[in-house]
Amino acid sequence: MASGLVMTGCASSVKPMYVSPTQYQAFNCAQLHAEYGRIAQYIQRGVSSPRTTGVGVGLGVGGGFGRGGWGIGPSVSVNVGQSQRTQNSELSRVLGEQDAIAQAAQFKGCPIMAASKK
Repeated sequence: MASGLVMTGCASSVKPMYVSPTQYQAFNCAQLHAEYGRIAQYIQRGVSSPRTTGVGVGLGVGGGFGRGGWGIGPSVSVNVGQSQRTQNSELSRVLGEQDAIAQAAQFKGCPIMAASKK
């Protein structure tokens, strides 16, 4: 069983993002276990990428032909759109949270077994 966990961990192409375990220091063992289980279920069901909406403003220099002939002048563009984090970056963040919970649990002496990672 241990070799299966090691082999599964090595096959993973997504590395956990660092998340500080200090944010979980106020949790007791039951809360840590519940949070670890919630994240494990989220990973098992398939991590979805949250969409974010943003506004971008760009400044530049443009050129072109107008009424007075050729010219160069400043240009400003404003764009509104949606950005979607990749599933790998979301999975990396979630795996980092799970690692932080496991570290906090280990520090407190709580029995949480690290599950295999996708």
